[in-house]
Amino acid sequence: MANDVALIDAGGANLGSVRYALERLGVDARIVRDANGLHGAQRVILPGVGAAAPAMALLRERGLDVALRALDAPLLGICLGMQLLFDASEEGDVACLGLLPGTVRRMQGSAGLRVPHMGWNTLEIIRESALLDGIAMPAHAYFVHGYATPVTDDCIASCTHGDPFAACVQRGRIAGMQFHPERSADVGSTLLSNFLRWNPE
Repeated sequence: MANDVALIDAGGANLGSVRYALERLGVDARIVRDANGLHGAQRVILPGVGAAAPAMALLRERGLDVALRALDAPLLGICLGMQLLFDASEEGDVACLGLLPGTVRRMQGSAGLRVPHMGWNTLEIIRESALLDGIAMPAHAYFVHGYATPVTDDCIASCTHGDPFAACVQRGRIAGMQFHPERSADVGSTLLSNFLRWNPE
């Protein structure tokens, strides 16, 4: 299991809860606030809660946008952090990191279907990935978001709230979870543990 884990402070309110979830797995993650802090990291986690535009502005201000694009270590985006991995977001019409192709779009509500999507929902595995090892169906995860990415070839697990959307993505060493693993009980703990052990080819 990786023991040098960099946890990026992108202004998200879930930073502390993700750090605590890692501590429960025996990992004392170090908080990173600038590009220099990523040196030597075996795993990098980008959590986030809030809006895409100010989060990207903060990453650019601290040089983390360039550093993340050049990163060699496995990278995990959580919630807003996952959305920032994509090309762009409709939220603030902002260009994001461009590590995954696609645009984050506002979820569509309807009668009896609230947006933001908040609470527990069921994951559906789309394709095999070592990140999903030990996850048995039905598996449930905890979501809080009003924007989502479509189900593309990079999607390894989806979820449905009105329309299907990507719940977990992976391309090479880049991974993302739209839900909050730190609030998703045993399923979330297993997924974080898998990421810490993950050795993508």
